[in-house]
Amino acid sequence: MTATPHQVGILVFPGVTLLDVAGPAEVFTEANRYGATYEVKAYSLDGHAVRSSTGITVAADAAVADADGSDTVLLPGSDDLAGFVEPALVTAAIGLTRGAGRIASICAGAFLLAATGRLDGRRATTHWRHGATLARRHPQVMVEPDAIFVTDGTITTSAGVSAGIDLALALVEDDHGPGVACQVARSMVVFLQRPGGHSQFSVPSRTPRPRSRMLRDLLDTMAADPAGSYSVPELAAAAGISTRHLTRLFQQQLGTTPARHVERLRVEAAQALIDAGHTVKSAAARSGFGSEDRLRRAFAHHLGVSPTAYRRRGTTAHGTGEPSTRDAAPARDRRPRGSHWNRTSPRSIDTSSGSGATLPSAASGWTRRVVATTMPSNSRWSAE
Repeated sequence: MTATPHQVGILVFPGVTLLDVAGPAEVFTEANRYGATYEVKAYSLDGHAVRSSTGITVAADAAVADADGSDTVLLPGSDDLAGFVEPALVTAAIGLTRGAGRIASICAGAFLLAATGRLDGRRATTHWRHGATLARRHPQVMVEPDAIFVTDGTITTSAGVSAGIDLALALVEDDHGPGVACQVARSMVVFLQRPGGHSQFSVPSRTPRPRSRMLRDLLDTMAADPAGSYSVPELAAAAGISTRHLTRLFQQQLGTTPARHVERLRVEAAQALIDAGHTVKSAAARSGFGSEDRLRRAFAHHLGVSPTAYRRRGTTAHGTGEPSTRDAAPARDRRPRGSHWNRTSPRSIDTSSGSGATLPSAASGWTRRVVATTMPSNSRWSAE
């Protein structure tokens, strides 16, 4: 007996970001090779083809008014949506999402979804460039400024462009389990292990590139092995300069101290280790913190949660890779790991260097699979 197709409807309109449409559509189509039964259709306001952000024309299967009902509806973004959302587009989104069992927006598509009122009282994310604007324009929406994607009930919002692929993989996982999602990710040569609650940016990518070649080399060394021993005297000796001069260079060119930079790297490494299935104790040792207590203080400062609470929040595409046999993964809580745009984290003291434990590939590979781009150093926004 043939399974009933799962209808996926994508709203397309002039200027729509092509990858926001093509990325998720490719994920769903690829999943059909592994037992899924998705049927992807594009709907435009009038049923005519539209010109995308790249100039490539996207054909529409039908007009929104003629849509025959979708199980999942995707609202992609465009550069224009962060500035103004046309009333006709809002009406189309309301019509297309009516009766849908699951709704998702990609990038600036969150502005369109918010304009329908469906994000009121919910957590949501968007491209980091637009997070503050979304929070100001729709104060009733709890904006997670730099999460890859956020799921709140039956509604999921994702960050910019390629994050739509992460979102679609998570939806495939919901429907068909982590095995199929992993097969799709491998087939598309993308990483499944980019959890929704993770930052859109790795520590190295959001750190200003220093003018000093010597300092750049030090940063590259630390990023490659966050668990190494990086006390200020050791770093200064490796660079052939005084400790005072090294500290001054960090402050002038990076706006931080060596200890704080190392701590940020190790928090990210510990996240990757926990996501890979390590216990909190193992993650603390392998990321360079040495003790669970130091890891706990660092998590409280940077993430606003304890390592144990972090570990409980998600598995596979939603939080980690497939659960490791080292520790059975607990039940999934879909709350994102990041802080809301208007939440401030407690202060913490500088963390000195830890042990020189070897960092496994599960952690050291993280910086290579997070989006590498430039971001403002502060990923939290205020209401002003």
